[in-house]
Amino acid sequence: MSIRGNLFIISAPSGAGKTSLVKELVQNIQEVSVSVSHTTRAPRPGEENGVHYHFSSVDDFKALIAEDAFLEWAEVFGNYYGTTKQAVDDELNKGQDVILEIDWQGAEQVMAIWPDATSIFILPPSVSELQNRLSGRGQDSAAVIARRLLESRKEMSHYVNFDYLVVNDVFSVALEELQTIFKAKRLCRDFQVRSHTSLIDDLLSNAE
Repeated sequence: MSIRGNLFIISAPSGAGKTSLVKELVQNIQEVSVSVSHTTRAPRPGEENGVHYHFSSVDDFKALIAEDAFLEWAEVFGNYYGTTKQAVDDELNKGQDVILEIDWQGAEQVMAIWPDATSIFILPPSVSELQNRLSGRGQDSAAVIARRLLESRKEMSHYVNFDYLVVNDVFSVALEELQTIFKAKRLCRDFQVRSHTSLIDDLLSNAE
């Protein structure tokens, strides 16, 4: 049987580079996977159903809420986002460390239910750089970008509720810091004891 994996929460304001960092992290560490969330927003160019999100209708999403199927859910910029309990449990039971890419509202919901989850908040290096990144996407109107910048100020104030902070200024440095957090979690005593129970029992079997 696989050793149950660890749950990680990663949050950031829009444009901080969270998605790019997580994508690279998953490619570099075999034991890490990202939970695929449900959302009612329309797919962006290049996004695939079941890969980036489970794209759902509002009615279907609300039906899942009624069934208490979500570990967390929230309404953000007029769209619903949520992570099902079953999807997370399935991956953890395979021995995978699971990442929840969620906003601070969802993070607080998960932390209340899952206090041993490791939470990470990613910050941009400056407001001007955040604006440049949002504009550089070429996907949103000026009005949407202005609204996201305003919301980002509120989002970033919730960094105090997270275990770790990573500033995404130089991408390679931020990625290395993120990888260090994940690797260290698997070296914690509790995880190592679960991973090496037989070894520890054998080493201590003749101890006086």
